[in-house]
Amino acid sequence: MKVSIQGVTGCFHEVAAKQYFNGENIEAVPCSSFELTLNAALDGSVNYAVIAIENARSGSILQNYTLIRESGMKILGELNLRIIQNLMALPGHTIDTIHTVQSHPIALAQCMNYLKQHAEWTLIESEDTALSAKEIRDKNLLGTAAIASKEAADIYGLEIIAPSIETYRQNYTRFLVVGRQQQVTSRGNKISICFSTRHMPGALSKVLAKLADRYINLSKIQSVPKFNEEWEYMFYCDLETHREISSEVIHRILREDTRDLEILGIYQKGDMLL
Repeated sequence: MKVSIQGVTGCFHEVAAKQYFNGENIEAVPCSSFELTLNAALDGSVNYAVIAIENARSGSILQNYTLIRESGMKILGELNLRIIQNLMALPGHTIDTIHTVQSHPIALAQCMNYLKQHAEWTLIESEDTALSAKEIRDKNLLGTAAIASKEAADIYGLEIIAPSIETYRQNYTRFLVVGRQQQVTSRGNKISICFSTRHMPGALSKVLAKLADRYINLSKIQSVPKFNEEWEYMFYCDLETHREISSEVIHRILREDTRDLEILGIYQKGDMLL
């Protein structure tokens, strides 16, 4: 089974994919952007795509909401992965021999309390955590450390000189497993939807009230600007239920008070994994 991921081998997307498909033999297919990650699943060159949607500390990745909706693909599952950031360098290095640290800007931000203790270090932003580790190996960068996963250290032959340097231990990223329409099972206790409303007072509150009246829990709401519209927004919502609920029920409940209503996926709520 092939699964497309954003990033190179050893990135957290690959870690998430392997944990979600635990026990299955998967081949992670690296992609350089989120759009290409989804396109690989859309054109059938892979079976599924795994794509990050939000981090507990740095927030939502807004572009990915729009990419998923416009692709026409569906959310089939989710995984909440605790992101453990490690400082790594070529063998033989110590904290005292490091002068430069490189990683993805979000990873740097997640470790800023630790990095502030070493104000003499130069911080360099890169495209990907695992790519930073790979570059150190490929270019034999002495005095340079990367912040990345343990898997990246193992793959690229680096030594972890400071483990788990993230500021917050509850540093989770939510990953979505996305597939084509024909792969949908329409069974689960979590539903992701998107819609817009009329530009009038109380329009959104009517929608939320109807959900509350039916004991449907709103676990997430995110507004994203609509393209080519003046100050118009799409609302992306995650809904949780105590029992399985169909897309037909959601349409029946909300169709009178929403516009552009879409069911992005019905799936099982993900556990918080270490």
